[in-house]
Amino acid sequence: MHSNSTRPVSGTQIALTSGDYHAVIASVGASLRSLSHRGRNLVVPFEAAEIRPGYRGANLAPWPNRIADGAYTFGGERHQLPVNEIDRLTALHGLVIWNEWKLLNQSPHSATFGAVIEPQEGYPHRLAIEAAYTLSEEGLAWRISATNIGVGTDPAPYGVGPHPYLVAGNGTVDGWTLELPASQVLSVTPERLLPTTVDDVRGDHGGYFDFRHGRELGSTEIDHAFTGLHTTTAGETSANEVEVRVMAPEGTGVVMRWNAAVLPWVQIHTADRPEPGLNRIGLAVEPMSCPPDAFNSGTDLISLSPGERHDAQWIIAAL
Repeated sequence: MHSNSTRPVSGTQIALTSGDYHAVIASVGASLRSLSHRGRNLVVPFEAAEIRPGYRGANLAPWPNRIADGAYTFGGERHQLPVNEIDRLTALHGLVIWNEWKLLNQSPHSATFGAVIEPQEGYPHRLAIEAAYTLSEEGLAWRISATNIGVGTDPAPYGVGPHPYLVAGNGTVDGWTLELPASQVLSVTPERLLPTTVDDVRGDHGGYFDFRHGRELGSTEIDHAFTGLHTTTAGETSANEVEVRVMAPEGTGVVMRWNAAVLPWVQIHTADRPEPGLNRIGLAVEPMSCPPDAFNSGTDLISLSPGERHDAQWIIAAL
């Protein structure tokens, strides 16, 4: 462990290794700081001495994505959360992104971190959150669990997702091919990216959001949630498993797999940034248990009863 004077700004660093895979987890946010296979990055990394940029590798709980105005009603009560995305006036990506997570256990190839969401203004519930990372020859298995440990009988609204920026190979997303087995896209308002309607990917957009058969991203700009996820048939892999593949022209790539019954949504973001060195350097693939603003719409929102636990897992692997 580091003393406070020598401890990096991203927290204590936990290195994992298994075969050709290497990963580093930073304790601030229990963030996936790096993941590589045979020396090739599978996610956009950041430095230990760097404040985590752009939610890279963050754990998003008790909600992923945006809550409009940070305001919602649950169980008949109105709540106001802090607005942390000022330009869009939303509460973005939950309450544990900047927590110092406690290392609960570790081995050369695995580590589990824990954090507690304490009852607070806007979210009067106590949740124990765990983030577990396990490397194997199958890649990185990354799990987020939440248990309502609050006193009383009140259920807690809950949603979850991760925020890795996948890297297929050299260059930027423009040259990469995305295979995304999603038949529906959530349309959003242009200024605030707040949800409006769920549309067919072949609909009014002229197939702009249709990546079911894999195609080059080119100049496509995406910051949208997708659903209607097509899963592999039982026998190929486990039932309900969805695969998102990102491939580079040189034949390298990365795949992300998860259970669509647990995580029926996925946010895709082409990382469009004004800074040339950061623009489109990775593709955010964020499996989610619920869509943006689910605390208001109620769509796929989990109601976590006292003592109840929710688990969600995804795997990132080299292709």
